[in-house]
Amino acid sequence: MSGWEAGLDDEEAGAVMRAVTRQLKLWREAAGLTQTEFGAAIGYGEELVSSVERGRRIPRPEYLDAADEVLGAGGKIAAMKGDVAEARYPKKVRDVKRLETEAVEIRSYNNCVIDGLLQTEDYARAVFASRRPQFTDEELEQRVSARLERQQIFTAPSPRPVFSFVLCEATLRRPVGGKRVVRGQLQRLCDVAQLRNVDLQVLPLDREENSGLGGPFRLLRLKTGIAVGLSEVQLSANVMTDPRETAILDMRHGTIRAQALTPRESLALIEKVLEES
Repeated sequence: MSGWEAGLDDEEAGAVMRAVTRQLKLWREAAGLTQTEFGAAIGYGEELVSSVERGRRIPRPEYLDAADEVLGAGGKIAAMKGDVAEARYPKKVRDVKRLETEAVEIRSYNNCVIDGLLQTEDYARAVFASRRPQFTDEELEQRVSARLERQQIFTAPSPRPVFSFVLCEATLRRPVGGKRVVRGQLQRLCDVAQLRNVDLQVLPLDREENSGLGGPFRLLRLKTGIAVGLSEVQLSANVMTDPRETAILDMRHGTIRAQALTPRESLALIEKVLEES
């Protein structure tokens, strides 16, 4: 159960976990099982069962599946796996994912690393592993899992958002994770660039004009028509909804797109870098 400690300072996740653990305890007691008996039946120790029921540990999917079967819940306990998985991720990740789910358009510029929605698992792990101070192994895997979970937006039921990614050429050539990881990442970009709802552009390093020197940012247009800007630098993350600020990001992203190669030219450059790597 390592890495599944409950975030007690997260009110939203805490509310979910209180509801889940209450149900687990009620089902166990209704079956007439002690924590020791229940733990033995599902293959876990009494201490772990106690930690889950007290909300100190987040039950893994296999724990909920086993509990559902042993307690004869008919799928009612297993159905909570999605909510529990969401509660496992940091609040900031859940908030971003929620915004992305509500978006009809997602625009992004990055001059540091490949955008998180485009990252392969190995690349994402290498990015998080470079963080200082270091994440623990459990924290690292948690963040990689959360990042990959967000990428389901590409395969979600229609209507799917329209994406516009602009990457600085430096992100293609920076050897994050080593040659093998980079090759896999470049191939991923080639694949995503083929999607009909994705425009993927590269801003070459030899461009004299570059309006993205201020750093990476994202701009989401929600179903309600509201625009939300996201930026993250070092120890601070900003969410912008003020129309004056989102208008600036809108103009800036449009300028950066105009300075970048066209999607077709960008794909050719990515393929060229892939061949050279």
